Amino acid sequence: MALGPVRERLWAAVHTGDESRATAVVLDAVEACGDPETVLLDLIAPVQAKVGVEWAANRLTVAQEHTATAIHERAIAVLAHGTGPRPGVADGPRVTVACVDGEWHALPARLLAETLRLRGWRVDFLGAHVPTPHLIAHLHRTGPQAVALSSSIPTRLPTAHTAVSACQAAGVPVIAGGAAFGPDGRHARALGADAWAPDARQAAAVLAAGLDRPDPMPAHQTVDDLPHLADQEYTMVVRSAHQLVRATLTELESRFPPMRRYTEEQQRRTAEDLAHIVDFLGTSLYMADEDLFAGFVVWTGAILAARRVPARSLDPALDLLARQLKDFPRACRTLARAREALRTRGAPAFTIPGPGKPA
Repeated sequence: MALGPVRERLWAAVHTGDESRATAVVLDAVEACGDPETVLLDLIAPVQAKVGVEWAANRLTVAQEHTATAIHERAIAVLAHGTGPRPGVADGPRVTVACVDGEWHALPARLLAETLRLRGWRVDFLGAHVPTPHLIAHLHRTGPQAVALSSSIPTRLPTAHTAVSACQAAGVPVIAGGAAFGPDGRHARALGADAWAPDARQAAAVLAAGLDRPDPMPAHQTVDDLPHLADQEYTMVVRSAHQLVRATLTELESRFPPMRRYTEEQQRRTAEDLAHIVDFLGTSLYMADEDLFAGFVVWTGAILAARRVPARSLDPALDLLARQLKDFPRACRTLARAREALRTRGAPAFTIPGPGKPA
């Protein structure tokens, strides 16, 4: 079955907020191809990715993005209600699928959960924003073979680290997935996850092959996994985030005169952008990954340009942050790397959803 034209029909439906039409497209596709997994991963998933791209390029509003995502979630629910595991597949082992605490992008995790269910797994899908203590309580109660942790936003990586360590301390192996863990899974490995997969199909294959169950171990300090945290730069930046944003916003008006003509709404959005920048800086320090922050800054420049705000407005903000953090060498190197990337790379084309896509 050629899915290109079907994707266009589904896109047209979600773009206009037509839930009935979108659901009909999905169900017709299942009937035509006979494989719900193909519809989940080769129809719904790429159309949802386009939703993120269009939002980033300022061709969809936040409300339209939320509507499209909600329609996809309901279409998946209708599909799941009408399908079961593949013929001949008995109930398999139990797996928990959850988003890390603070992660509201649940659709990728939902796609994995439904893929595993179709393959015969007993799936506990806990959804978005699962606090780690509640996740661990669930593991003790249900005893799954593995946990699949999902995160799309890199600023959730410190929280993901806590969740990975806690699951392993409970004797349950963890497979990580989602854009937050990097395109090659480098952040999943750095945080000690037992496995990583770039998409639902590969995650299902990894789980089918089996993960070694870790011996229950006592909780340990994050610095045991990430020795660079001993310099306390991450802790100091996170603790002073509010002051950093406030001081930068105050000084930025004199460094970037167009700000003096900003409306109240533009000023609010600028403060939000600065808060995101400081959050990503902190995460980059946590992971010791300067490229993570540089990539976010370049992406943010493209977002601003799509909204007719000059990307060059970021440079004075980064300089002001560097001045405030002059006694923190890793932070200064990370900020300098981002400023250079902003000058040399320019605004990228919108080909994938960026790390700051709304929930």
